[in-house]
Amino acid sequence: MTDVAELDLPAFDHTDGSLRGADFHAAMRAVSGEGWLAQGPFGYITLDRDAGEFFLRSRDAIFPGMKIAEIFGVADGPLHEEMVRNILHINGQDHARLRGLVNPSLTPRAVERYRPAMQRFLAELLDDARSEGASEAELDFVAAFAKPYPSRVIASVMGAPLTDAPRLHRWSNWIQRQFDAIAMAGEREGIEAAVAEFYEYAADLVAARRREPGDDIVSLLVQAEEQGDRLSDVECVNLVFNILVGGVDTTQAQLAHAVRLLSEHPDQWAALRADPSLAGPAVEESLRYEPITPFTARILTADVTYRDVTFPRDTIVMVCAFTGNRDLPAGDGDTFDITAGHDAARPLTFGAGIHYCLGANLARLELTEALTFLAARFSRLEPAGDPEYESITGIYGLAALPLRIAF
Repeated sequence: MTDVAELDLPAFDHTDGSLRGADFHAAMRAVSGEGWLAQGPFGYITLDRDAGEFFLRSRDAIFPGMKIAEIFGVADGPLHEEMVRNILHINGQDHARLRGLVNPSLTPRAVERYRPAMQRFLAELLDDARSEGASEAELDFVAAFAKPYPSRVIASVMGAPLTDAPRLHRWSNWIQRQFDAIAMAGEREGIEAAVAEFYEYAADLVAARRREPGDDIVSLLVQAEEQGDRLSDVECVNLVFNILVGGVDTTQAQLAHAVRLLSEHPDQWAALRADPSLAGPAVEESLRYEPITPFTARILTADVTYRDVTFPRDTIVMVCAFTGNRDLPAGDGDTFDITAGHDAARPLTFGAGIHYCLGANLARLELTEALTFLAARFSRLEPAGDPEYESITGIYGLAALPLRIAF
């Protein structure tokens, strides 16, 4: 056995702010060509699929949220409460119990109830974006579709008023930054303010659904709470919190990348327009090819040995979904092809193991509905300028995506 500290590893700094778009792709190709493991600024970075899945599934590797709290001195207040109660940071029987309460409302069959609302929101956004009588337009896809669409969907899922969608988006955007060390270092005040505001909002929403239950996740959680000791009031509010944080920025970012990729590959856009059944495969290919969580952190709770290399307890391991997703058993992982059937190799974008993304089924349906809708209505889709990429250290999205479209 070899201790990981004794290995001669290539260095890779995933916190480098210049790593975006094509530069990020080139850097990842270069470092992954040197082996399955790299030295990062906080620990080690896995670069192939098998290693990524191993550490994501290991019972001795947990999400390092409380280590982040320790590093940045988050010892009390609403942000500390949220970190302690976040389902990502809860393990063992409590995690299984909480997940079991939410899972039934997020199965593939259960999320089908939101399909009509998704279609309605997309139609409304198209009406807003299209001038009367216009046959073509230039627009920022992020502002016109990718940003407002998921927040309206999550409002419906939570049983919140649609007029609150912009506030839900703003809170999600800020609260997600707690997982980005750079943002925590420079924007902590804004993160803490958003957490405090949403806690107050979520408590009011739970109280409203207790008075008037509906066909939504919050009502389901309230019912579980009222059945006895299965769910406490604090746990109920924090699960509502988790649903918001995990369900807005992530879908916005992945939808923007999916449409960017299709606009940059006109043959793929033509294939989707010709065969709407390719919308699902197009979603899977965008999840694989440009994951909006390129790096997922784990911290080891015990010594772990993998491939005859020992990783000591408290080691931080960053799982690179970008390179892991492109490490395919067959086919060209660096080619974007919605007809290739790459989804047979499940992407690491939603994670793996017990902390696999709770909202993956909802996100997949949102994305599939969006691509189906757009392909049926945009006869032409092409770039109208350079996309504005955001940082790879948090949710890797686009701040702007200028497109030229024809209706």
